Amino acid sequence: MTSSSSHDPAAGADGTPDITPDPAGHPAPAPVSRRRLLGAVGAGAAVAGAALGAGGTALATRDSGSGSAAPGGEAAAATVDFRGAHQAGIATPSQDRLCFATFDVAQNATRADLAALLTAWTAAAEAMTLGRQVPGDEGDLNTPPDDTGEAVGLTPGRLTITIGYGPGLFDDRFGLAARRPSGLRPLPALPGENLDPAVTGGDLCVQACADDPQVAFHAVRNLRRLGFGTVLPRWMELGFGRTSSTSPQQATPRNLMGFKDGTRNIDARDENVMGRHVWIGEEEPQRWVRGGSYLVSRKIKMRMEQWDRDRLGDQQDVFGRYKGSGAPLTGHREFDTPDFAAKSGGAYVIPDDAHIRLAAPENNKGLRILRRGYSYTDGIDKTTGDLLGGLFFIAFMNSPDRFVTLQRVLGAHDALNEYIQHIGSGVFAVPPGLAAGQDWGRQLFG
Repeated sequence: MTSSSSHDPAAGADGTPDITPDPAGHPAPAPVSRRRLLGAVGAGAAVAGAALGAGGTALATRDSGSGSAAPGGEAAAATVDFRGAHQAGIATPSQDRLCFATFDVAQNATRADLAALLTAWTAAAEAMTLGRQVPGDEGDLNTPPDDTGEAVGLTPGRLTITIGYGPGLFDDRFGLAARRPSGLRPLPALPGENLDPAVTGGDLCVQACADDPQVAFHAVRNLRRLGFGTVLPRWMELGFGRTSSTSPQQATPRNLMGFKDGTRNIDARDENVMGRHVWIGEEEPQRWVRGGSYLVSRKIKMRMEQWDRDRLGDQQDVFGRYKGSGAPLTGHREFDTPDFAAKSGGAYVIPDDAHIRLAAPENNKGLRILRRGYSYTDGIDKTTGDLLGGLFFIAFMNSPDRFVTLQRVLGAHDALNEYIQHIGSGVFAVPPGLAAGQDWGRQLFG
């Protein structure tokens, strides 16, 4: 998939001009220790009614997820509902910061261990999204604290915690093979990629998004702490500067190439469009995952020094948009519909290999995906002195085949490929949301 801009692979999917239960025989989950959780999900449901900030402060607002927020304002004290038909962090208007982590289940971990951990994660995640500390025994000086503490005094910042499961989890280790979602399999090799195993794959993923980077990191850190002995960290990415909008109420952001990203992204408020392109529906044989989605992640390196030396006209031809306004080369305003038939001097105004053209749903039989990516940086290449960074692409869709179809086009023909390369990858089944009293352990194991 392509870079973070309208060229973003995901963007293409949306046509976004980027920058441009417990069955008999199943072992019951192991009891959750009182230090790892307290009445687990029952407590989590009770927490939902509480309105305490991370440091004991009252929450200023209750947010259904609309609008954007800036740290320090009223919106930063808002919370996003943890429970519902779908997991938060998908249709939720994109927050400013990301902490994304993947885990592998430890070799000696059992089915009961994993189920217990997921139950513990549920209660912890719900508490943290409400701005509360991870539940447990307070004041025991002889044991480590239940919460790492770095978010005490900070507002929730619209924190969302979204969980997903990779293909490898549904092997014969935990008796989950018969529950594998039909579309969940490793992605095939795709054109132009050079994937690093160190930032590819994973049994589980956690996406924590918030308007405060410390709140997002705190969420992943605490889940990792609860996972000691059961799961091992595989890789993690910190994202800043969202590279797409999931609601027209948000201004279109720019990616690290300086182009507006996500102009034509799916409006996550449109239930009809989300139902057709993003949410897993009745066609899925595995009933437990209906109402969920698939998450595809791609770490996309940008060759920024090379890009920064390119002339403006070529940059705009690469994306098919004007850099300043974000308008298509055939229009005047950002949200003008691109005219892919327009020609000048016998050549298309929007070039054949422009990202916006190749990614557009009009040119991909209506194929769309919901992009929700972030910029990232890895510092400086000590050998060349080049800046290391790019787009951490995240997209949600009702079948990973959507991404594969799109990326086969983009990876082979997109002019943006001169300046980007896909170096990391992941695909995960994201289950639906939880109703009151439910937890991720029971949801996964049935």
